[in-house]
Amino acid sequence: MELKRVVVTGLGAISPLGNDMPSTWEALKEGRSGAAPITLVDVSKHKTQFACEVKGFDPNRHFDRKEARKYDRYTMFALVSAAEALKDSGLDLETADKNRIGVIFTSGVGGIKTFEEEMLSYNAERGPRFNPFFIPKMIADMAAGQISMAYGFHGPNYATVSACASGTNAIIDAFDLIRLGKSDMIVTGGAEASITLAGLGGFNAMNALSTRNDAPETASRPFSGSRDGFVMGEGSVTLILEELGHAKARGAKIYAEIVGGGMSADAYHLTASHPEGLGAKLVMHNALEDAGLQPEDVDYINVHGTSTPVGDISEVKAIKEVFGNHAYELNISSTKSMTGHLLGAAGALEAMASVMAIYEGVVPPTINHQEGDEDPEIDYKLNFTFNKKQERPVRVALSNTFGFGGHNASVIFKKYEE
Repeated sequence: MELKRVVVTGLGAISPLGNDMPSTWEALKEGRSGAAPITLVDVSKHKTQFACEVKGFDPNRHFDRKEARKYDRYTMFALVSAAEALKDSGLDLETADKNRIGVIFTSGVGGIKTFEEEMLSYNAERGPRFNPFFIPKMIADMAAGQISMAYGFHGPNYATVSACASGTNAIIDAFDLIRLGKSDMIVTGGAEASITLAGLGGFNAMNALSTRNDAPETASRPFSGSRDGFVMGEGSVTLILEELGHAKARGAKIYAEIVGGGMSADAYHLTASHPEGLGAKLVMHNALEDAGLQPEDVDYINVHGTSTPVGDISEVKAIKEVFGNHAYELNISSTKSMTGHLLGAAGALEAMASVMAIYEGVVPPTINHQEGDEDPEIDYKLNFTFNKKQERPVRVALSNTFGFGGHNASVIFKKYEE
Protein backbone atom coordinates (compact mmCIF):
# COMPACT_ATOMS: atom_id res chain seq x y z
CA MET A 1 0.00 0.00 0.00
CA GLU A 2 1.37 3.37 -1.00
CA LEU A 3 1.09 5.92 1.76
CA LYS A 4 -0.51 9.24 0.90
CA ARG A 5 1.30 12.55 1.32
CA VAL A 6 0.07 14.90 4.04
CA VAL A 7 0.39 18.69 4.14
CA VAL A 8 -0.39 21.54 6.52
CA THR A 9 -3.06 23.84 5.06
CA GLY A 10 -4.23 25.89 8.05
CA LEU A 11 -2.91 27.31 11.32
CA GLY A 12 -4.56 28.95 14.30
CA ALA A 13 -3.30 30.06 17.70
CA ILE A 14 -4.14 31.78 20.94
CA SER A 15 -1.04 32.08 23.07
CA PRO A 16 0.80 34.14 25.68
CA LEU A 17 2.25 36.11 22.76
CA GLY A 18 -0.90 36.84 20.78
CA ASN A 19 -4.55 35.99 20.28
CA ASP A 20 -4.06 34.66 16.77
CA MET A 21 -1.41 32.88 14.73
CA PRO A 22 0.15 35.88 12.91
CA SER A 23 0.68 37.89 16.10
CA THR A 24 2.07 34.83 17.90
CA TRP A 25 4.52 34.14 15.08
CA GLU A 26 5.64 37.78 14.85
CA ALA A 27 6.33 37.84 18.60
CA LEU A 28 8.31 34.60 18.32
CA LYS A 29 10.48 36.09 15.60
CA GLU A 30 10.97 39.28 17.63
CA GLY A 31 12.09 37.32 20.69
CA ARG A 32 9.37 38.69 22.96
CA SER A 33 8.68 37.12 26.37
CA GLY A 34 5.11 36.29 27.35
CA ALA A 35 5.91 35.97 31.06
CA ALA A 36 4.44 38.36 33.64
CA PRO A 37 2.91 38.31 37.14
CA ILE A 38 -0.14 36.05 37.35
CA THR A 39 -3.50 37.82 37.16
CA LEU A 40 -5.90 34.87 36.88
CA VAL A 41 -5.75 33.83 40.56
CA ASP A 42 -4.31 35.05 43.84
CA VAL A 43 -0.90 33.39 44.09
CA SER A 44 0.53 35.56 46.86
CA LYS A 45 1.22 32.46 48.96
CA HIS A 46 2.83 30.47 46.14
CA LYS A 47 6.56 30.12 45.58
CA THR A 48 6.08 31.06 41.92
CA GLN A 49 3.94 34.10 41.21
CA PHE A 50 4.32 34.51 37.44
CA ALA A 51 3.48 32.62 34.27
CA CYS A 52 2.85 33.06 30.56
CA GLU A 53 -0.86 33.83 30.55
CA VAL A 54 -3.03 34.46 27.51
CA LYS A 55 -3.68 38.20 27.64
CA GLY A 56 -6.82 40.15 26.81
CA PHE A 57 -8.97 37.07 26.22
CA ASP A 58 -12.68 37.90 26.50
CA PRO A 59 -14.93 34.83 26.15
CA ASN A 60 -17.88 37.08 25.36
CA ARG A 61 -16.25 38.02 22.05
CA HIS A 62 -16.41 34.38 20.96
CA PHE A 63 -19.29 32.71 22.82
CA ASP A 64 -22.69 33.75 24.11
CA ARG A 65 -23.14 33.53 27.87
CA LYS A 66 -25.25 30.36 27.82
CA GLU A 67 -22.77 28.60 25.55
CA ALA A 68 -19.74 29.68 27.58
CA ARG A 69 -21.16 27.95 30.69
CA LYS A 70 -20.48 24.61 28.97
CA TYR A 71 -16.77 25.21 28.39
CA ASP A 72 -13.69 25.13 30.54
CA ARG A 73 -11.11 27.77 29.64
CA TYR A 74 -9.00 25.18 27.81
CA THR A 75 -11.92 24.25 25.56
CA MET A 76 -12.60 27.90 24.80
CA PHE A 77 -9.00 28.27 23.67
CA ALA A 78 -9.31 25.15 21.52
CA LEU A 79 -12.46 26.37 19.77
CA VAL A 80 -10.93 29.79 19.08
CA SER A 81 -7.72 28.40 17.57
CA ALA A 82 -9.66 25.79 15.55
CA ALA A 83 -11.92 28.48 14.09
CA GLU A 84 -8.90 30.50 12.98
CA ALA A 85 -7.16 27.47 11.46
CA LEU A 86 -10.25 26.38 9.53
CA LYS A 87 -10.74 29.89 8.19
CA ASP A 88 -7.06 30.02 7.24
CA SER A 89 -7.39 26.70 5.40
CA GLY A 90 -10.06 28.12 3.08
CA LEU A 91 -12.19 25.00 3.46
CA ASP A 92 -15.73 25.37 2.15
CA LEU A 93 -17.77 23.92 5.00
CA GLU A 94 -20.90 23.83 2.85
CA THR A 95 -19.47 21.43 0.26
CA ALA A 96 -16.87 19.49 2.31
CA ASP A 97 -17.41 15.77 2.93
CA LYS A 98 -17.60 15.97 6.72
CA ASN A 99 -17.57 12.19 7.08
CA ARG A 100 -13.94 12.34 5.89
CA ILE A 101 -12.86 15.10 8.29
CA GLY A 102 -11.75 14.22 11.82
CA VAL A 103 -10.63 15.95 14.99
CA ILE A 104 -7.71 14.67 17.05
CA PHE A 105 -7.18 17.30 19.69
CA THR A 106 -5.55 17.07 23.07
CA SER A 107 -4.98 18.51 26.49
CA GLY A 108 -2.43 17.14 28.92
CA VAL A 109 -4.46 18.18 31.97
CA GLY A 110 -7.94 19.09 30.74
CA GLY A 111 -10.36 21.18 32.77
CA ILE A 112 -8.40 21.58 35.98
CA LYS A 113 -9.94 25.03 36.55
CA THR A 114 -13.42 23.51 36.44
CA PHE A 115 -12.43 20.70 38.81
CA GLU A 116 -10.83 23.15 41.22
CA GLU A 117 -13.84 25.48 41.26
CA GLU A 118 -16.30 22.65 41.84
CA MET A 119 -14.31 21.20 44.73
CA LEU A 120 -13.69 24.59 46.37
CA SER A 121 -17.43 25.30 46.29
CA TYR A 122 -18.38 21.90 47.75
CA ASN A 123 -20.15 22.13 51.09
CA ALA A 124 -20.06 18.92 53.12
CA GLU A 125 -23.08 19.89 55.26
CA ARG A 126 -25.21 20.89 52.29
CA GLY A 127 -24.36 17.71 50.42
CA PRO A 128 -23.35 17.18 46.79
CA ARG A 129 -24.63 19.93 44.50
CA PHE A 130 -22.40 19.90 41.44
CA ASN A 131 -22.78 21.74 38.17
CA PRO A 132 -24.33 19.41 35.56
CA PHE A 133 -21.58 20.50 33.16
CA PHE A 134 -18.83 19.59 35.67
CA ILE A 135 -17.72 16.32 34.07
CA PRO A 136 -18.13 17.36 30.40
CA LYS A 137 -16.17 20.57 31.08
CA MET A 138 -13.39 18.77 32.92
CA ILE A 139 -12.46 15.76 30.79
CA ALA A 140 -9.47 16.05 28.47
CA ASP A 141 -11.25 14.83 25.32
CA MET A 142 -13.94 17.50 25.40
CA ALA A 143 -12.07 20.02 23.24
CA ALA A 144 -11.95 17.42 20.46
CA GLY A 145 -15.64 16.66 20.95
CA GLN A 146 -16.70 20.29 20.96
CA ILE A 147 -14.74 21.10 17.79
CA SER A 148 -16.36 18.18 15.96
CA MET A 149 -19.83 19.26 17.13
CA ALA A 150 -19.23 22.88 16.17
CA TYR A 151 -18.57 21.95 12.53
CA GLY A 152 -20.31 18.59 12.12
CA PHE A 153 -17.10 16.65 11.47
CA HIS A 154 -17.93 12.93 11.64
CA GLY A 155 -14.46 11.48 11.10
CA PRO A 156 -12.12 10.07 13.80
CA ASN A 157 -12.53 12.06 17.00
CA TYR A 158 -10.50 11.64 20.17
CA ALA A 159 -7.77 13.03 22.41
CA THR A 160 -4.24 11.77 22.95
CA VAL A 161 -2.90 12.23 26.48
CA SER A 162 0.83 11.82 27.05
CA ALA A 163 1.62 14.77 29.32
CA CYS A 164 3.84 17.32 27.57
CA ALA A 165 4.10 15.11 24.47
CA SER A 166 0.32 15.13 23.98
CA GLY A 167 0.20 17.74 21.22
CA THR A 168 2.84 16.02 19.14
CA ASN A 169 1.17 12.64 19.63
CA ALA A 170 -2.10 14.15 18.37
CA ILE A 171 -0.34 15.46 15.25
CA ILE A 172 1.32 12.08 14.60
CA ASP A 173 -1.99 10.22 14.95
CA ALA A 174 -3.66 12.66 12.55
CA PHE A 175 -0.77 12.25 10.10
CA ASP A 176 -1.01 8.45 10.28
CA LEU A 177 -4.76 8.31 9.67
CA ILE A 178 -4.55 10.59 6.65
CA ARG A 179 -1.57 8.85 5.04
CA LEU A 180 -3.35 5.51 5.53
CA GLY A 181 -6.33 6.91 3.62
CA LYS A 182 -8.76 6.84 6.55
CA SER A 183 -9.43 10.61 6.47
CA ASP A 184 -8.98 13.45 3.99
CA MET A 185 -8.45 16.14 6.63
CA ILE A 186 -7.94 16.26 10.40
CA VAL A 187 -8.13 19.23 12.75
CA THR A 188 -5.37 18.61 15.25
CA GLY A 189 -3.46 20.33 18.02
CA GLY A 190 -3.75 20.98 21.72
CA ALA A 191 -5.07 23.34 24.38
CA GLU A 192 -4.15 23.95 27.99
CA ALA A 193 -5.31 26.28 30.78
CA SER A 194 -3.62 25.06 33.94
CA ILE A 195 -2.56 28.34 35.55
CA THR A 196 -4.70 27.71 38.62
CA LEU A 197 -4.06 27.42 42.35
CA ALA A 198 -3.73 23.64 42.12
CA GLY A 199 -1.83 23.59 38.85
CA LEU A 200 0.75 26.06 40.05
CA GLY A 201 0.91 24.54 43.52
CA GLY A 202 1.40 21.04 42.20
CA PHE A 203 4.34 21.97 40.00
CA ASN A 204 5.81 24.09 42.80
CA ALA A 205 5.65 21.11 45.14
CA MET A 206 7.82 19.21 42.66
CA ASN A 207 10.30 22.11 42.45
CA ALA A 208 9.71 22.08 38.69
CA LEU A 209 8.97 25.80 38.23
CA SER A 210 11.26 28.79 38.12
CA THR A 211 10.90 31.03 41.16
CA ARG A 212 12.46 34.10 39.56
CA ASN A 213 9.61 36.36 40.73
CA ASP A 214 11.69 39.52 40.50
CA ALA A 215 12.24 39.18 36.74
CA PRO A 216 9.63 36.88 35.22
CA GLU A 217 10.31 37.89 31.61
CA THR A 218 13.82 36.42 31.88
CA ALA A 219 12.90 33.35 33.94
CA SER A 220 12.64 30.87 31.07
CA ARG A 221 16.28 30.60 30.01
CA PRO A 222 16.89 27.24 28.32
CA PHE A 223 20.52 26.10 28.12
CA SER A 224 21.77 28.84 30.45
CA GLY A 225 23.70 27.96 33.56
CA SER A 226 21.38 29.81 35.91
CA ARG A 227 18.15 28.15 34.70
CA ASP A 228 15.99 27.07 37.64
CA GLY A 229 12.88 25.47 36.16
CA PHE A 230 10.18 25.98 33.57
CA VAL A 231 7.55 28.72 33.32
CA MET A 232 3.90 27.68 32.98
CA GLY A 233 2.07 28.76 29.86
CA GLU A 234 -1.45 28.41 28.49
CA GLY A 235 -3.23 28.64 25.17
CA SER A 236 -4.05 26.56 22.12
CA VAL A 237 -2.71 25.89 18.63
CA THR A 238 -4.51 24.13 15.79
CA LEU A 239 -3.04 22.65 12.62
CA ILE A 240 -5.12 21.52 9.66
CA LEU A 241 -3.53 18.40 8.19
CA GLU A 242 -4.78 17.35 4.76
CA GLU A 243 -4.14 14.70 2.15
CA LEU A 244 -2.14 16.33 -0.64
CA GLY A 245 -4.49 15.43 -3.49
CA HIS A 246 -7.47 16.74 -1.55
CA ALA A 247 -5.63 20.00 -0.80
CA LYS A 248 -4.55 20.50 -4.42
CA ALA A 249 -8.03 19.75 -5.74
CA ARG A 250 -9.47 22.67 -3.81
CA GLY A 251 -6.52 24.99 -4.44
CA ALA A 252 -5.44 25.18 -0.81
CA LYS A 253 -2.42 27.12 0.41
CA ILE A 254 0.26 24.69 1.60
CA TYR A 255 2.54 25.74 4.44
CA ALA A 256 4.67 22.58 4.59
CA GLU A 257 4.53 18.82 4.28
CA ILE A 258 4.56 16.54 7.32
CA VAL A 259 6.82 13.61 6.55
CA GLY A 260 7.53 11.66 9.74
CA GLY A 261 6.76 11.04 13.36
CA GLY A 262 8.50 9.10 16.09
CA MET A 263 7.57 7.91 19.57
CA SER A 264 9.49 6.30 22.42
CA ALA A 265 9.56 5.90 26.19
CA ASP A 266 12.35 6.68 28.64
CA ALA A 267 11.10 3.89 30.95
CA TYR A 268 13.18 5.58 33.60
CA HIS A 269 11.52 8.00 36.04
CA LEU A 270 8.18 9.53 37.00
CA THR A 271 9.15 13.08 36.01
CA ALA A 272 12.86 13.30 35.12
CA SER A 273 14.39 12.81 31.68
CA HIS A 274 16.92 10.03 31.31
CA PRO A 275 20.26 11.73 32.13
CA GLU A 276 21.87 10.34 28.97
CA GLY A 277 18.87 11.17 26.80
CA LEU A 278 18.22 7.55 25.79
CA GLY A 279 14.52 8.04 25.04
CA ALA A 280 15.23 11.33 23.27
CA LYS A 281 17.82 9.68 21.03
CA LEU A 282 15.44 6.87 20.16
CA VAL A 283 12.49 9.14 19.36
CA MET A 284 14.52 11.34 17.00
CA HIS A 285 15.97 8.27 15.32
CA ASN A 286 12.45 6.83 14.92
CA ALA A 287 11.14 10.07 13.41
CA LEU A 288 13.99 10.27 10.91
CA GLU A 289 13.52 6.64 9.94
CA ASP A 290 9.78 7.15 9.46
CA ALA A 291 10.46 10.17 7.24
CA GLY A 292 13.10 8.35 5.21
CA LEU A 293 15.60 11.11 6.02
CA GLN A 294 19.19 11.24 7.19
CA PRO A 295 20.35 13.42 10.10
CA GLU A 296 22.17 15.61 7.56
CA ASP A 297 18.82 16.54 5.95
CA VAL A 298 17.59 18.43 9.03
CA ASP A 299 18.15 22.20 9.21
CA TYR A 300 16.31 23.17 12.39
CA ILE A 301 15.29 21.51 15.65
CA ASN A 302 12.64 23.12 17.81
CA VAL A 303 13.77 21.46 21.04
CA HIS A 304 11.75 20.52 24.10
CA GLY A 305 14.12 22.90 25.96
CA THR A 306 12.10 23.56 29.10
CA SER A 307 14.82 25.39 31.08
CA THR A 308 15.15 22.63 33.66
CA PRO A 309 18.60 21.67 34.97
CA VAL A 310 18.55 17.99 33.91
CA GLY A 311 16.26 18.10 30.89
CA ASP A 312 18.24 20.60 28.85
CA ILE A 313 21.49 18.68 29.32
CA SER A 314 19.98 15.32 28.35
CA GLU A 315 18.40 16.72 25.19
CA VAL A 316 21.70 18.25 24.07
CA LYS A 317 23.45 14.91 24.62
CA ALA A 318 20.80 13.17 22.53
CA ILE A 319 21.07 15.67 19.68
CA LYS A 320 24.85 15.33 19.54
CA GLU A 321 24.62 11.54 19.40
CA VAL A 322 21.90 11.40 16.76
CA PHE A 323 23.26 14.15 14.51
CA GLY A 324 27.01 13.76 15.03
CA ASN A 325 29.07 16.46 13.33
CA HIS A 326 25.96 17.77 11.59
CA ALA A 327 24.67 18.94 14.98
CA TYR A 328 27.01 21.93 14.59
CA GLU A 329 25.39 22.88 11.26
CA LEU A 330 21.86 22.93 12.69
CA ASN A 331 19.90 25.75 14.16
CA ILE A 332 18.46 24.80 17.53
CA SER A 333 15.98 26.90 19.46
CA SER A 334 13.56 26.66 22.36
CA THR A 335 10.48 28.78 21.82
CA LYS A 336 9.49 27.96 25.42
CA SER A 337 11.90 30.73 26.35
CA MET A 338 9.17 33.06 25.07
CA THR A 339 5.87 31.19 25.43
CA GLY A 340 6.56 29.27 28.60
CA HIS A 341 5.57 25.61 28.71
CA LEU A 342 2.07 24.98 27.36
CA LEU A 343 2.17 21.41 28.71
CA GLY A 344 -0.17 19.31 26.54
CA ALA A 345 -0.42 22.09 23.95
CA ALA A 346 3.36 22.62 23.72
CA GLY A 347 3.83 20.19 20.84
CA ALA A 348 1.17 21.95 18.76
CA LEU A 349 2.63 25.42 19.33
CA GLU A 350 6.15 24.23 18.56
CA ALA A 351 4.97 22.37 15.46
CA MET A 352 3.44 25.66 14.28
CA ALA A 353 6.76 27.43 14.88
CA SER A 354 8.57 24.70 12.92
CA VAL A 355 6.12 24.96 10.02
CA MET A 356 6.45 28.74 9.89
CA ALA A 357 10.25 28.51 10.07
CA ILE A 358 10.07 26.44 6.87
CA TYR A 359 7.44 28.65 5.24
CA GLU A 360 9.27 31.93 5.85
CA GLY A 361 12.91 30.80 6.19
CA VAL A 362 13.25 32.25 9.69
CA VAL A 363 14.40 30.44 12.84
CA PRO A 364 12.94 31.98 16.02
CA PRO A 365 15.43 32.54 18.85
CA THR A 366 16.10 31.10 22.28
CA ILE A 367 15.94 34.24 24.41
CA ASN A 368 17.34 35.19 27.84
CA HIS A 369 20.88 33.88 27.44
CA GLN A 370 23.74 36.11 28.57
CA GLU A 371 27.46 35.68 28.07
CA GLY A 372 29.04 34.31 31.21
CA ASP A 373 25.92 32.30 32.08
CA GLU A 374 27.17 29.00 30.71
CA ASP A 375 26.66 25.46 31.97
CA PRO A 376 29.86 23.38 31.80
CA GLU A 377 27.83 20.35 30.72
CA ILE A 378 26.39 22.07 27.62
CA ASP A 379 28.32 22.40 24.35
CA TYR A 380 28.02 26.03 23.25
CA LYS A 381 29.59 25.29 19.88
CA LEU A 382 26.05 24.27 18.96
CA ASN A 383 23.94 27.04 17.44
CA PHE A 384 21.15 27.62 19.99
CA THR A 385 19.99 30.72 18.05
CA PHE A 386 20.46 32.76 21.19
CA ASN A 387 18.53 36.01 21.57
CA LYS A 388 18.00 36.87 17.90
CA LYS A 389 16.17 35.17 15.04
CA GLN A 390 18.23 33.84 12.17
CA GLU A 391 17.15 33.96 8.55
CA ARG A 392 18.13 30.87 6.60
CA PRO A 393 16.53 28.37 4.24
CA VAL A 394 14.82 25.69 6.32
CA ARG A 395 14.01 22.66 4.23
CA VAL A 396 13.46 20.21 7.10
CA ALA A 397 12.47 20.96 10.71
CA LEU A 398 12.14 18.54 13.60
CA SER A 399 10.13 19.28 16.75
CA ASN A 400 10.74 17.44 20.04
CA THR A 401 8.41 16.99 23.01
CA PHE A 402 9.04 14.93 26.13
CA GLY A 403 6.46 14.34 28.88
CA PHE A 404 6.20 13.25 32.50
CA GLY A 405 6.03 9.47 32.58
CA GLY A 406 8.82 9.25 30.02
CA HIS A 407 6.62 9.86 26.95
CA ASN A 408 8.59 11.15 23.95
CA ALA A 409 7.31 12.28 20.56
CA SER A 410 9.02 13.97 17.62
CA VAL A 411 7.53 15.17 14.36
CA ILE A 412 9.25 16.21 11.12
CA PHE A 413 8.07 18.80 8.61
CA LYS A 414 9.54 19.47 5.18
CA LYS A 415 9.31 22.25 2.64
CA TYR A 416 6.55 21.34 0.22
CA GLU A 417 7.70 20.41 -3.29
CA GLU A 418 5.60 18.95 -6.10
